[in-house]
Amino acid sequence: MNLIGEAFAWLFSGNPGRGFDPIPAAIGVQLLYTVVSVLVAAAIAIPLGWYIGHTGRGRETAVAISGAARAIPSFGLLILLTLILGVLHKPEAAVISFVILAIPSLLAGAYTGFEAIDRRVLDAGRSMGMTEAQILWRIEVPLGLPLLVGGIRAATLQVLATVTIAAYIGLGGLGQYIIAAIPLRRFDILIGGAILVAVLALVTDGLFALLQHIVVPRGIRAAGAASPRARSARERRAEAVAVGVPATPPSAS
Repeated sequence: MNLIGEAFAWLFSGNPGRGFDPIPAAIGVQLLYTVVSVLVAAAIAIPLGWYIGHTGRGRETAVAISGAARAIPSFGLLILLTLILGVLHKPEAAVISFVILAIPSLLAGAYTGFEAIDRRVLDAGRSMGMTEAQILWRIEVPLGLPLLVGGIRAATLQVLATVTIAAYIGLGGLGQYIIAAIPLRRFDILIGGAILVAVLALVTDGLFALLQHIVVPRGIRAAGAASPRARSARERRAEAVAVGVPATPPSAS
């Protein structure tokens, strides 16, 4: 308990210590790498996920690639890319590592959002004479947005926590308080850095939870409130895949 108290005393002291960046600057670096990495990953994964969800093509390949990307150790990849690109390109190596980490959740959120849509809704749109582009932008994208935001939420939290290791190659961020404090035996700084990472992740998660609720189309929200029902197996599986949890296949009857 004394260490926790010392950690909070360090947090509110206003003086992080010699050799450490100010806490606001470290938070800014942590968020900068997170935002840049997620935006780059989104530019790659979301259009690809929408294509897979709209056409139904390439799903097995996307699942295989996503599974392989999830299995890559981020720390090892960061060190490898730093050695390959050189010490002058450490920021680029870090961003590439975090982009690879973020792509699986974003890709899954994009295509599972489309897969969770009732096929009858799409058939109704086609029977009304809507083009494929109109179906994509007027039906699939709005209805698939909540699961896409869920994928963005999962990817952002994964990257936000993993950016901590960037301090190992001298890029700063909140990880500097954890990594540099170990050899100094400054456990108050170490615990304080861990608290900062946890609080930042919780605040980010709360904001995305609010956003995920907001993007649900009003008609669906009203219908769900008027006639609550259990979610279908398809919806549960889609949500599970979007956040990176293996969905349990339905048992054979």
